[in-house]
Parts: sequence; structure tokens; C-alpha cells
Amino acid sequence: MNELLFEETLPGGSHWSLVVPAGTELRLTDLEGGANVGMLFYNPRNLLERYNAPDTLKCQHTFKLTTGHCLYSDMGRIFCSIVQDDTGWIDTVAGTANKATVAARWGERDYQRERNLWKQNGYDSFLVEVAKYGLGARDLAANLNLFSKVFTDEAGNLQFAPHHSLAGSRITLRFEMETLVVFNTCPHPMNPATDYPRKPVHYALYRAEPVAADDPCRLSRPENGRGFENTRRYVCCAGH
Repeated sequence: MNELLFEETLPGGSHWSLVVPAGTELRLTDLEGGANVGMLFYNPRNLLERYNAPDTLKCQHTFKLTTGHCLYSDMGRIFCSIVQDDTGWIDTVAGTANKATVAARWGERDYQRERNLWKQNGYDSFLVEVAKYGLGARDLAANLNLFSKVFTDEAGNLQFAPHHSLAGSRITLRFEMETLVVFNTCPHPMNPATDYPRKPVHYALYRAEPVAADDPCRLSRPENGRGFENTRRYVCCAGH
């Protein structure tokens, strides 16, 4: 077992952010099943560099993400690699819920009445976190939804897969460069649940093993090999 550096549980309907050093693994665990983790990535040394969904998908010829895939920045570098995904499918296209979506599905949010159980939404949660680093709405990119699956039916319509993630499911990201991670445990925008889903997620940081020459994420696509080399050169030159 790799060295544990830090761990905490984020309640459902909450948000947080942290800078994850290169050579670190972030392991997330769905404690009850049915969780959703909306997530964004930025370079803390140059906040103009952030997660790029189109490049991530087209470089790896995929619509979904899972074990063996990498998450690219808009500079052609790899923020992190997915080294474990018990769910087999991470949503890349459905985005995040906003205030209107949550109000229409689960009722108006009201902190004065509900206190810490108020119904937060992913969009505002992202805004709160990125504001801590001087960023705003124009800096939000397409996000990932970990533990959630959205697929197309035979008519080409997007469908949400209920019960996709089971209690105890884990997703582990290995960071290849220092990365600002912004995430929330707010409901997926397509979740059809009758009651506001408030699913907690445990997250832990571990020291990662060095990336081997035959690493599956590096070798899964030729483009990933080039992405790893771009990242290696950046990390070396930046003195990380």
C-alpha cells in the first residue's frame, strides 16, 4: 500500500478544491452508491491552462473515460491518468446542473430555512471554488462527472444510467503534473431521483509509484505517449 498523505470525506451536495502535486494519487470512494463528483482541472502555475474535454476524447478515440485513459490540458499535457475505475464509465459530456435545474427537479434551495442541508448545484459550486484562485464563469470548462454514466440510446438520445456506481466503488487518478483540482458532490444534471441526492464521497491522497515504461495509460494510445513526453519536458523545465 502506498503512503497515505491525507484523507477526508466530502458530504453530499458540497464542494472543495486542492492543489495535488505531481507523483500523487487521488483516490475517490463512493460510500453509499449513486454518487456524482463533478471535477475540473487547472495548472496552478498558469491558470489559463485547464482541462480540455475535446482533446482528451479525440486523442483517445472515445466518448467515455475509464481505466487506462488520460486527462489532457489545452496545452497537450497530461494532468492525470485514470489508473483505477471500478465503474467502467466516467461521464464526459453532460456538464453540470445549475440553480434552475435543481429548483425545477428538487425545489428551491433556501439556506435560511435548510441551513447546511440546502440544495446546492454544481455550477455555483464550481464558481465558489474557482473564485478562490481569481477565476470566474468564463474560466469554467466542460467538466467530468465521476461515478456517473451517460450513454446514447438507439435514437441517439442521451440517457442517464441510474445505479451505475455501487457502494464502495473507487476511482483513482494519478497526477503527472501539479494540478489544481476543483470538485463537488452535487447531483448529476440528468439524475431523475425524486429526492435531492446527497451522496458523500471519501477522498484520499497517496504517494504514487514512478510511472513505468510499460505503464498501461502511457501505452493505451500513441497520442498518450506524446502527451507524457510533453508533460515530462514541462515538469523538468518548470523545476517541479
